[in-house]
Amino acid sequence: MKQTEAILNYMNTYGRITPIDALRELGCFSLAARIHDLEQQGYTIPRRTVTQVGRKTGRKVRFTEYRKPNGLD
Repeated sequence: MKQTEAILNYMNTYGRITPIDALRELGCFSLAARIHDLEQQGYTIPRRTVTQVGRKTGRKVRFTEYRKPNGLD
């Protein structure tokens, strides 16, 4: 299975994916590149920037959360 297919399946199951999800669950180091590939295939993937406080450092961290494309069921 291609990483793009695995990402679509993950988003269909969980509704969203973050870079850490992609790395831990799918072994994908470059989620943004795979999202770009999906967009080149015609998918419109909603995204939002999330800000949280890191557990180890206590500093703010930002990352992008990608949401399931509409019509992907």
